[in-house]
Amino acid sequence: MPRSSKYTLFIPDLTGRRAVVTGASDGIGWEITAALAGAGAEVVMPVRNPSKGAAAAARIRDRHPAAVLTLEEVDLSSLASVDALSARLRADGTPINILVNNAGVMTPPERMSTVDGLEVQFGTNHLGHFALTLGVLPLLRAGRARVTSQTSIAAKRGSIDFDDLNCEHDYDGMSAYRQSKIACALFGLELGRRSRAAGWGLTSTISHPGVAPTSLLAARPEVGRTAPTGGRRAIEWLSRHGFGVGTVHTASLPALMGVTSPDAFDGAFYGPQWPGNAGGPPGAHRLWKSFDDPKAATRLWEVSEQLTRVTTE
Repeated sequence: MPRSSKYTLFIPDLTGRRAVVTGASDGIGWEITAALAGAGAEVVMPVRNPSKGAAAAARIRDRHPAAVLTLEEVDLSSLASVDALSARLRADGTPINILVNNAGVMTPPERMSTVDGLEVQFGTNHLGHFALTLGVLPLLRAGRARVTSQTSIAAKRGSIDFDDLNCEHDYDGMSAYRQSKIACALFGLELGRRSRAAGWGLTSTISHPGVAPTSLLAARPEVGRTAPTGGRRAIEWLSRHGFGVGTVHTASLPALMGVTSPDAFDGAFYGPQWPGNAGGPPGAHRLWKSFDDPKAATRLWEVSEQLTRVTTE
């Protein structure tokens, strides 16, 4: 049996607030969604697989019978699908108070492209969320939203290769994943800077979940992985026995801290606090060197506008 977590996070009453959580159908996204719904928020669950999303919503209602959940279909690897979701949410008109950019794909063994011709990890993990965030920016501004963008411990080192954003030369799955997650962090920090400059009223933070036995390294036929990686099996064992890494529950807490803590502040970075940052209770980090590059963040924003054809204008 998986061990239970002794770490919890106080979440204030969120009744009357609307949250959007990507990747809500399993793993960390499911835990985040359940926690927000349990605190009274209405949570929009954009999912790629509607039947899986419906099952995830049913499990949340088993835990929180009064949960208010709205399922939406989206494929973050398709800019047309993201645009369609953004348009539906704008047409609905309900302000968004919380946005957690959490969904992702990790290390396809062979290079894969999105329908838009983008490397699938950069296209999904970063550009899909970039397009969604800017697509619903009027609703985020109306809700004076808190936005948390999920990065990864894999992004602790490295930088953006602007000459090969699509990883077309000498593809390596982990290098491509690292680049996509550095991009997520740079975007979250640049979003906060632009909000402050333009008066959008957002609080933009970044978070990382540490290491936990999620589905990222499980069998994922859609990314060419037919069996769990050896690393996934090791992480499961370590998590079960409480050695060095977290659980799926503890991995959800840094992002939740970013969007719910009264002490969260714009530009903050949250993650697990054990040595090595792979597990433990959530707390604030100093920015890693790979994230502390405003010039790269500005350049990435401009390139992302060009690639997605989504702007703040």
